[in-house]
Amino acid sequence: MGNQLAALTRAAACIALCAGGLLAQSNLDETVQRTLREFDVPGIAVGVIQDGKVIVAKGYGVRKLGDPAAVTPRTLFGIASNTKAFTSAALAILVDEKKISWDQRVVDIVPSFQMSDPYVTREMRVRDLLVHRSGLGLGAGDLMLFPESDLSAADLLRRLRYVPLATSFRSKYAYDNILYVAAGAVIEQASGKSWGAFLKERIFEPLGMRRTYAHVTDVSAGEDLAFPHAPDNGKLKVVAHTRLDPAAPAGAIQSSVEDMLKWVAAQLAEGQYAGGRLFSAEQSREMWTPHIFVPISAAAPPELAALKPNFQTYALGWGVSDYRGRKVVSHTGGLNGMVTRVTMIPDLKLGVVVFTNQENGAAFQAVTMTILDHYLGAPATDWVTAYSTVRKRQLSDARAGVAKAAAARAADSRTSLALAKYAGRYRDPWYGDVVVEERNGGLWMRFSHSPQLAGPMEHFQYDTFIVRWADRTLDADAYVTFSLSADGSIERVKMKAISPTTDFSYDFHDLALTPAPKDAPAY
Repeated sequence: MGNQLAALTRAAACIALCAGGLLAQSNLDETVQRTLREFDVPGIAVGVIQDGKVIVAKGYGVRKLGDPAAVTPRTLFGIASNTKAFTSAALAILVDEKKISWDQRVVDIVPSFQMSDPYVTREMRVRDLLVHRSGLGLGAGDLMLFPESDLSAADLLRRLRYVPLATSFRSKYAYDNILYVAAGAVIEQASGKSWGAFLKERIFEPLGMRRTYAHVTDVSAGEDLAFPHAPDNGKLKVVAHTRLDPAAPAGAIQSSVEDMLKWVAAQLAEGQYAGGRLFSAEQSREMWTPHIFVPISAAAPPELAALKPNFQTYALGWGVSDYRGRKVVSHTGGLNGMVTRVTMIPDLKLGVVVFTNQENGAAFQAVTMTILDHYLGAPATDWVTAYSTVRKRQLSDARAGVAKAAAARAADSRTSLALAKYAGRYRDPWYGDVVVEERNGGLWMRFSHSPQLAGPMEHFQYDTFIVRWADRTLDADAYVTFSLSADGSIERVKMKAISPTTDFSYDFHDLALTPAPKDAPAY
């Protein structure tokens, strides 16, 4: 595979307006080639812009395993949560037009909006939808979005009222996706256009982002499109694109580094572009103004110690922190099989875009930090080795923790009930129905709205089982614990991810499952 990637890299399109200049000295090609091999990534696209000039727009590797088509600067990737900044910018445009204000109550724009706490419902302002301080827990409600579900945007907003709050309003940072769905509803209500149509008309077309799409379902067959990849029992495989249409404002945009550099240029120019303005300089400053502090880990891995910021905050669709004495505005994005990062250092008028078609975030981090260090004149650091070392240790520690729990279980314990008694339909107020069935002498669990969340259950100990999803690319096996009432019937079911490396969007722990009434319609 390495030789194939090297050949494709030599053939990949590249724009280098400073040919032979500073960035070429940083051995970017060598760094990306090592990244492809070390992190088992089929393809990477890299873009760099400074002072409004494109320095690099280059593709490496392949769009899809088993297919020789190379990644190019025009290859489309799912940018995932980097979509959030576009949603923020759409709101900023509406603020400039005085159709809404940042401090307007959400319920005054979208009357059906409702949180689980009446006070929070009443006091939630437009800006609060974007900054992860609502009181929701980390990734709360994400099981309605990821993996792909059959719930509509209207369903998501209607069920939001049942998602419990973990903290008080505006007191703590906890990243969420579902409130960006509400932000999309604000855009649609205030503009009279769909979220996707508004972005196309007011952002994509003015910037000349002609091959950027609001939804993967908008991409025509035969387009220069990267395919997602994820490990399946240790072996990388192609997986389906995540159709995130119901939660599009949180992460559905498909774009290329060529187009994203136009977006970054407008961001660095405070909304200006060659043909005019997207939003005012005032709104640019507003979107980059920190609103909530993001906790900084007290103990960073020694290999990554230089990356530890002095401050870390979240603004309106952007993270704002510091690196080597410079302000950094950035965001990452992750979907099943595809992760991305967009980074800007405003003082240097510098923007860096790194897209990958594998879900290993260490890959885009290693490439991004190599480029940033070059422009900051920092001491040379082998970020590929540093991130690889940390990742291997994290995975090893996670496997050891899972093995330790398995070794400590009461292997000779038995279930309280016959297996057939655990079968049934269970209901969570916000997710809906989860079904446990008898199959081939065992139990099988399936989530009614999420086809990928289905798999066999094996007894762990007492009344706790492990569900192992049939789709092994999910990497999100979970404990399932049944609690009994005094009469011996099942009273509730709780779930919890087994591995600490499980993505936070698998918020099984937030489910409060109870037996559904036998005559109740599906929910």
